[in-house]
Amino acid sequence: MTDKKHVGVYPGTFDPVTTGHLDIIYRATRVVDHLIVAVAVNAGKGPMFSCDERVDMLRESLQESGIGARNSVEVMAFGSLLVNYAKEVGATVIVRGLRAVSDFEYEFQMAGMNARLDNSIETVFLMASERSHFISSRFVKEIGRLDGDISSFVTPSVHQRLIHRFGESHES
Repeated sequence: MTDKKHVGVYPGTFDPVTTGHLDIIYRATRVVDHLIVAVAVNAGKGPMFSCDERVDMLRESLQESGIGARNSVEVMAFGSLLVNYAKEVGATVIVRGLRAVSDFEYEFQMAGMNARLDNSIETVFLMASERSHFISSRFVKEIGRLDGDISSFVTPSVHQRLIHRFGESHES
């Protein structure tokens, strides 16, 4: 038996973090010994929340869901090439969630490119559970902007942040 810890990185924009993301995080903790949830700075995507806010929301959501307390999960921001970041934090696994067949082609190409850049890092795909395969941050924001009920798709703290943010945009 080896004492070597398997460190994984689950990268994403998490704008905002959803219960679907939390499901993948929880299930990834059963695959690796330590999981780093890596929040991409990614200003090019025009996120609704700043990187610091997304990191805070993830930490709050992990605490609310109990995932953070029971598992070795860390939340960090990153703004570099993913394989370089993974190597920097000692990760040997990149975790990616798949919701639908349409996700697979893009993720498959990314996994291939990452393998060419550094073949010592494996990509592991986790299929979204049947409870969360339809949830996306984009849909949550769209539904919330139109005053739909998003409470079952996010944690209570994220729900409050979204209500506050949508209230600000309605006032403008």
